[in-house]
Amino acid sequence: MLGEGGFSRTYYAEDVDRLDGSCVVKQFVPQVQGTASRAKAAQLFKEEAFRLYELGENHPSIPRLLAYFEQGASLYLVQEFIEGDTLHKELQNTTYTEAKIRHVLIDILPILDFVHSRNVIHRDIKPENIIRRYSDKKLVLIDFGGAKQITQTSLARQATVIYTVGYASSEQMAGFACHASDLYSLGVTCIRLLTQCLPYQDAYGNITDPLYDAINAHWRWREYAKTKNIQVSEQLGYILDKLLKHVVRERYQTAVEVLQDLNSNNFKSLFGMTTVPQLETAQIPSQTISTPRSKSTESNLYPEFHIFDFDVVTLDTQGRIIERTRANARFFTEDLGSGVFLEMVSIPGGNYMMGSIDGEGDADERPQHNVQVEPICIGKYPVTQAQWRAVSNLPKINLSLNPHPSKFKGANRPVENVSWHEAQEFCARLHQKTGRKYRLPSEAEWEYACRAGTTTPFHFGDTITPDLANCGNSETRMFEFETKTKIRKETTPVGSFEVANSFGLYDMHGQVWEWCADPWHNNYVGAPTDGSVWEWQGDKNRRVLRGGSWSFSPVLCRSASRSWNESDGGLRICGFRVVVSL
Repeated sequence: MLGEGGFSRTYYAEDVDRLDGSCVVKQFVPQVQGTASRAKAAQLFKEEAFRLYELGENHPSIPRLLAYFEQGASLYLVQEFIEGDTLHKELQNTTYTEAKIRHVLIDILPILDFVHSRNVIHRDIKPENIIRRYSDKKLVLIDFGGAKQITQTSLARQATVIYTVGYASSEQMAGFACHASDLYSLGVTCIRLLTQCLPYQDAYGNITDPLYDAINAHWRWREYAKTKNIQVSEQLGYILDKLLKHVVRERYQTAVEVLQDLNSNNFKSLFGMTTVPQLETAQIPSQTISTPRSKSTESNLYPEFHIFDFDVVTLDTQGRIIERTRANARFFTEDLGSGVFLEMVSIPGGNYMMGSIDGEGDADERPQHNVQVEPICIGKYPVTQAQWRAVSNLPKINLSLNPHPSKFKGANRPVENVSWHEAQEFCARLHQKTGRKYRLPSEAEWEYACRAGTTTPFHFGDTITPDLANCGNSETRMFEFETKTKIRKETTPVGSFEVANSFGLYDMHGQVWEWCADPWHNNYVGAPTDGSVWEWQGDKNRRVLRGGSWSFSPVLCRSASRSWNESDGGLRICGFRVVVSL
């Protein structure tokens, strides 16, 4: 016997049908009274088998289910035996330093991201349920007996209360566990490992813990660490404090967010070459990422990139092609469900001059100034109606979304007729589904992506033609089309023009006005130079638009051209494309 709980006993065993291979047998032995209670316990036991089957087959750090069967009145599941020690056992002989805590987080967070991407909450994260495997020293998450499959509806409905005293958040103890509840328990686990102080109860069942002030719902682990001379940096302290926030919305919401803070340059620079050399330039090890054993359409923390080829052309002032080159770029594909995919192109960081020179555009495009932009991934095309519809069917975050808002119908046409707030809701739902922080681009990022290293009015050169962009009638001779017959007066399927800019992006000129994150400013005086959203000052009731549209003249479709619309709708002619930083 390895252990015994409220529902089951767990045994080490050898499987004679698998050359006496080691395995774990879990026998359903409920300690509850009453037919209804026993039936509920049996249901939880069966659900554990289903969870293990789905999760263990697709992740190397979750035990695989080998068998599940009923024999008489008893239920059994057989799972992979993980040869190693639990962190609880390690704690008896090991002192956990800050560096070791960081390694625990780097190993466990990608596992949790994978589990949460399957809409499962573990509900019992603690040192006893984390094993360090002997073979590769990697951590394995075990015991999914309390795990729960969730939906957006079930999150709002009180569930059977399952938790371990001391490790559970207040919402979990009330029966409303969510993804952030597991992150809270992981934070408690780190505190227990770091301080070697474990939760216990007095004779009346009250939690007595020098790390936690139950009356004020406040963790005081920092004070306790100082009394024990335990060294903790401000960066790790910040991460642990945010994991342990009492109010759910103030806590980390996804494992990805924690990993991003954990691997920031500010955090990593704390570890000198003499103390923890492997962390000096550490990235999240590739083997710790949630890589499934079998093919899966669900996203991982760090997606798999591919290469695509495309044509780039340059025009002279008369609109004639004077150069055509073949280029390539990296991209990854996001599965939105129902056979709908979103292609995200990786573009490098760099410097460029934002805005227009005197004589090209309006005063609101000046002063021209140098901007440094960080690497990002941006949509290869504007968001299509099919992509909009797929995301609109995901659980609501803040706003309801009309799945069919566009005037010009077509699954592969860009979505239009959406407000800035609706575009933000799209990004929030995509973030919730994938774990990646999808967002609208800043205005500086948009222009950088559009220019793709060029300094001319268009990334094609000094002009554009109806063969290369979907714009309205010309207002000036400089941007006059050769023929009026190709003015379409409606959107077209994305990528119809078959040529991209040097970054591999399509439909940057014309097609639909694209929302940016920034509030409107009348010019660039005082604008940030780091590519970030210009949040301060400005008119937050009006948001920046870029790119022009099918109904606006070519001069308004230039790389530097900018306009605005009311954030709640106004002229409902706008679409957008999304950005994510990896």
